[in-house]
Amino acid sequence: MDSESPAEGSGLAHLDDYRRYGRQMILDGFGLPGQLKLQKASVVVVGAGGLGCPALQYLAAAGVGRIGIIDHDVVELSNLQRQILHNESRLGMPKAQSAATALKEINSRIRIDTITEALSASNAVPLLSPYDIILDCTDNAPTRYLLSDTAVHLGKPLVSGAAQKYDGQLCVYHLGDDGPCYRCLFPKPPAPELAGSCAETGILGAVTGVIGNLQALEAIKIITGLHGETPSNACVAAYSLTPPCFFADGNTSLLIYSALSFPPFRSIRLRKRRPTCPACGVEGQKVGKIKGVDYVQFCGGARPDWETLGLVPGIADTRIRASELKSAMDAKDVRIIDVRPKTEYGICHIPSSIHVPINELVADPTKFVVPDAAYPAETYVVCRLGNDSQIAASALREANPSFVVKDLIGGLQAWSRDVDSSFPIY
Repeated sequence: MDSESPAEGSGLAHLDDYRRYGRQMILDGFGLPGQLKLQKASVVVVGAGGLGCPALQYLAAAGVGRIGIIDHDVVELSNLQRQILHNESRLGMPKAQSAATALKEINSRIRIDTITEALSASNAVPLLSPYDIILDCTDNAPTRYLLSDTAVHLGKPLVSGAAQKYDGQLCVYHLGDDGPCYRCLFPKPPAPELAGSCAETGILGAVTGVIGNLQALEAIKIITGLHGETPSNACVAAYSLTPPCFFADGNTSLLIYSALSFPPFRSIRLRKRRPTCPACGVEGQKVGKIKGVDYVQFCGGARPDWETLGLVPGIADTRIRASELKSAMDAKDVRIIDVRPKTEYGICHIPSSIHVPINELVADPTKFVVPDAAYPAETYVVCRLGNDSQIAASALREANPSFVVKDLIGGLQAWSRDVDSSFPIY
């Protein structure tokens, strides 16, 4: 991207663009040169979800000349709580196309590229190379490492965001001569089963909005060359131009956001590029060609499909299907233990069930292995998808091998599908 001031007499292509972008052009340090830099710049956003939607919205509104959108997923009803570019009329449409449609309504003069294929080691370099800046708005470890390695390979900055529950993080990787890459900070990926998705852990939509907006702002800062004062190492109580991602002395920082804390922001100064980093370091073995890396295997395999795992029949006589549970409930007195968290139990539950969180049950299962005289002879354990219930039922059987206990295959989601269609799915 061109970092120099525009030539004498040059200006915006359309007269009404001065009115459109006037509120930002009158800012000190921005001006017409900043707007022209945005007009000439290109940014690719990988992921048109909770982070990507607000980032795309503000990049388009600011006048970034070319925006790429990479996402192979389609719009679902559960997305609309936080993915603000999509709407009910575009359910089932590829997210990249839905986002592009919304952006064109915001700014029809920018160029928008839509890529509906999944990013992979085989296509990352050609797909990302046309753009000046890469935004990581994804939610899985393999893609994060792939994007970081590709950014290093192409010599481009990577603006990375993450959000889960009430919290978020933001950092710019591979920025400047000594800026670290993602591998510098996280040489080893987390185990796949520990990297929960929003569907498993939950997410407050506004949190993704905060982080996604800041990703757009970081990209705009890089394009226009905006810098602020050097912040201290203390917690950041209010957002300014510099704290999230880079200091005036060239060091990188990691912004941590917690919606339930005050102040909600804190900024941590990061070390410079690790010399032995296999991606960006000057020593040691290099990652090499991006195409030769299996990022899923590097991260320990694919993230578990908990819905599918919850439907596995398991060992004979240890699990029961929803229709069978309903028949048992109609025929006799049974005990149903719901092991979901308290919040989820409060959303919906089988009326006759009792609530025992899985952590409490597993900590002392003997408390719940009771004489037949006190409770019904048969006990059935339920959860959301049929995974935690297997753990809990097994703990009860180990505590008392003679105890008759089974768990629900597919969990309460199967109950809604096969028995009671009015039972909520969340």
